[in-house]
Amino acid sequence: MTRREEREFALQILYGLEFNEISIAEMTERLNETQYKKVTDFTRRLLEQTVENKEELDQMIMKQLKNWDYQRVAVIDKILLRMAIVEFLYFEAIPPQATLNEMIEISKAFSTDRSGKFINGILDAILKNLRKKNKMHKSGRGLVH
Repeated sequence: MTRREEREFALQILYGLEFNEISIAEMTERLNETQYKKVTDFTRRLLEQTVENKEELDQMIMKQLKNWDYQRVAVIDKILLRMAIVEFLYFEAIPPQATLNEMIEISKAFSTDRSGKFINGILDAILKNLRKKNKMHKSGRGLVH
């Protein structure tokens, strides 16, 4: 399974969790055997960090919204933004630009026509802010800018 497929699968699970008050474990238990095999270590970590830090992630996103109500942001876009911030903060070996590009590409397949530009703008601002505050800790391939 490629990283893109893992991210897309995580997006689908997080989307389900957005509308069902159940745990990640319960959600993955509901998957059929073929789907369950897709829950890799990367996917599990991405899911757990995104769910665990949802409020903090949403606050970071809201700070970047100018003249826009957070409730009006598409659910898929919110989830992709959260996932990207998690990768920025907790996945040391993933270059931020790779995360940014992946989320934009995934948005093209799963969200609106304008989502790519929206996600790019918000993530670019968040990325600059994280770098300025020295909150990202990257190593290996993750050091590539």
